[in-house]
Amino acid sequence: MVHDVRPSGSPFKRLFFALPVSDVQRRALAQFRRGLNLRSGKPVPAANFHVTLLFLGDVDAALVPAICAAVDQLALPGRVPRLTLDRLQVWQRSSALVLEAQQVPAALMRLVYGLQQALLPFAGQADKRDYRPHLTLARDYRGDLPEAGSAPAFFLGAPHFTLYESRKGAYWPLAQWPLAPSSATPGD
Repeated sequence: MVHDVRPSGSPFKRLFFALPVSDVQRRALAQFRRGLNLRSGKPVPAANFHVTLLFLGDVDAALVPAICAAVDQLALPGRVPRLTLDRLQVWQRSSALVLEAQQVPAALMRLVYGLQQALLPFAGQADKRDYRPHLTLARDYRGDLPEAGSAPAFFLGAPHFTLYESRKGAYWPLAQWPLAPSSATPGD
C-alpha cells in the first residue's frame, strides 16, 4: 500500500536498508539509554532501533520490485557480520545521540558497497559521506556527551538485512535477505 504522493501525483515510498535489532537487544539498548538520564533530545522508540546500511529516500513506489530484484542479484557476505556498537557519540551536525562501531567488519563494508553499487539507479538522494555504522538513541539531541554508568558494548549479529519503509514515525519491513546460510556463525 502506498501512503504518500508526490506533488506530481506519483506515489512514492521512503525507503532504507538496515540490519534489524532483536527484541533482547532492543531491551538492553533501551535500558542503557535510560541509565544515561538524558535531559535533551527525543528518544527513538525502541521498536525503531536498527543499523542503517543504505538510505534510498523517496522512491517511486512502482520501483520497489526492481529494487528487490537488484538486491536479489547481490553477492552476499556468506557469513553474518558481527558488529560491535561500543562508542557513545553526539553527532552535532545531525543533532543525534548515537552508538557507533569503533571497528567495522570487512563483510559489512562489502555488503554496504554492494548495495550502493546495485542500487545506484534507484538512489534519488544518495549520501556522499563515508559509511559509519551506528544506532540512533535520540534525535534533536543538544548537549554534551552524557556519562554512561558502564561502557557500551552491544554485539549485533543480524542473520538478515531488511528493506524498510518509513511511514509516519514507524518502520515497516517490506523484504529481507539472509546474510549467510542458516548454518553459518557470526564472524568477521
